[in-house]
Amino acid sequence: MTAMARVYISIGSNIDRHRYITSALDALADWFGDLIISPVFESEAVGFDGSPFYNLVVGVDSPWQVGELSRRFKQLEAENGRRREAPKFSARTLDLDILTYNDAVGEVDGVALPRAEILKNAFVLWPLAEAAPDALHPVCGKSYRQLWQEYTSDQKLWPVDFIWRGQLISRAL
Repeated sequence: MTAMARVYISIGSNIDRHRYITSALDALADWFGDLIISPVFESEAVGFDGSPFYNLVVGVDSPWQVGELSRRFKQLEAENGRRREAPKFSARTLDLDILTYNDAVGEVDGVALPRAEILKNAFVLWPLAEAAPDALHPVCGKSYRQLWQEYTSDQKLWPVDFIWRGQLISRAL
């Protein structure tokens, strides 16, 4: 039996947002069962002029190694209309990124862990602080709650109402 790894995944979309976030949550639930789901946040596009994004973080216990997760996430993105040839900063149907994999640090199967965006982008850190407030960042050793409390940036984001599988999983303030 393979040991399970706690993995936190960032999910984002700014095209037909509810549809694609729902598709990602459905796939993750099918693969992993119970999900730890942060509130869903709406945020301004960062790095380009575009429609606002929905972002959230999902925690799972995965039997798969980082490379297998990455491959499956790229496949899921492709199945949901993600275009790899599009510019890095552009509109997208679905974006899934591995934020952390247990306490792994460094490049694992071509994936840099923990993901640098955790400390840079409010749309990653705030949902991660909601999903895993007491978990510690494997490099700086601070909890995600503390990192969010100390975060300073003018990035604007706000929680939104979001219903998945008939349940209100996120509520606007």
